[in-house]
Amino acid sequence: MQVLVAPIISEKATHVADKTNAVTFKVLQDATKPEIKAAVELMFNVKVTGVSVANIKGKTKRTARSVGRRDNIRKAYVSLAAGQELNFSGETA
Repeated sequence: MQVLVAPIISEKATHVADKTNAVTFKVLQDATKPEIKAAVELMFNVKVTGVSVANIKGKTKRTARSVGRRDNIRKAYVSLAAGQELNFSGETA
């Protein structure tokens, strides 16, 4: 359950969700695909057909005197079975 950090709700994530019925999550760095699949199925009561992960390197940012770095992010693209969906907007249909 602690594997999922937060859902990613962005223009790209929405486009992926519409096209491939996949939901995007920010997950822990050491999370594995089976752990992510089990967490999503348990939390949202849906059938997961596949999980893809991407490791995003943190950007280097510069302030007046120093150079810092943002944290690395691990994204999980969770493909759902046909006819199932997750709704994060809070709207009820």
